[in-house]
Order: sequence, then C-alpha cells, then structure tokens
Amino acid sequence: MNMRQEPFDPLRLRSALGSFVTGVTVVTTRNADGEPVGLTVNSFNTVSLSPPLILWSLSLHAASFDAFVQANHFVVNVLAADQIPVSEAFAKTGGDKFSNVAWCNTVADMPRLEGTAATLTCRNAQRFSGGDHLIFIGEVVSFEKSERPPLVYANGKYTRLSDTASAKQSGKTSTVLSTSD
Repeated sequence: MNMRQEPFDPLRLRSALGSFVTGVTVVTTRNADGEPVGLTVNSFNTVSLSPPLILWSLSLHAASFDAFVQANHFVVNVLAADQIPVSEAFAKTGGDKFSNVAWCNTVADMPRLEGTAATLTCRNAQRFSGGDHLIFIGEVVSFEKSERPPLVYANGKYTRLSDTASAKQSGKTSTVLSTSD
C-alpha cells in the first residue's frame, strides 16, 4: 500500500486551520537593549495547571525572534473584544507598536498592555523546534483577569463572543459568535 501523499496546498491548509476559533493575544517582552517588543499571536494555548504552563509559537522569520529567544520572561496579553486596533498594530512588522497603546510594566519589568481580558506574565521555561516555528513553553508567574469579553478569530475574521438575549432570560448560559466586518 502506497502511503505517500501529495504536498498540501498551504493556502487551503491555512483555510482549513482557520475553521478553528482562537483567541487573539499580543505577546510582549523586552529586547537586549531593554526596548519593549511584541507581536500578535493566535497560537496560544494552555499546557498544564500544575505547574501552570502555557505555550505559543513564533515564526523563525519573525523580526522579534531574537528578542523572544533571549528573554527570560514574556507576557501573554489576551485581547479584549474592543481591541482589534491593538491586534492590527502588533500584527505589522516594524515601527513603534507601543506608541499608541496604553501599557505599563509588570513582573520582571515586562511590558503589559492595558485594557485586556487577561494577562499572563511567564518565565521562558522551554523551547522546542516546530517546523518553521519555535514553540515557547512559559511558566505563569503572575496573572490578571478582567471581566472584559475576549477577542477571538476564525475564518480570517475577528469575531466576538456574545450571550444571546434569550439565554440570559432563561438563566442558561449560551454563547454565540458574531463576526465583525
């Protein structure tokens, strides 16, 4: 039996992967000169609660690659539903991404964005090769959570979670996705 498969069309694969709804985060750190750096990431996920571990992946070709590899800590900023402009600003390469964004320092002097749904300050615990990406495992050393709803992404569009009015009236929790155009 021949198990050889033809190569995947990267655009079709990306489209299929886009069917999975993800949160939208901005991961931040400081470079060797102490300047804040960050980028929009949707490859964030939980690994373990005990010990508290998370993961995310970074392209080997990212402009901020060296900063994250050399950093002892980083912050995962889980964006709130109204932070699409923040996501878009940090998705661009180059420029001062922090100039029009409210931020402050957190544990280990790491840059933390304000107005987020949650933030997790992490120690850079482990890294693993993952094809054209490097997978970062972070140990959560500090976190904050607000009551703001998160921004999510699916099928190439930002999406927001919202409770349906009928679910609220019935007392049952139900969440629907609505696409923002």
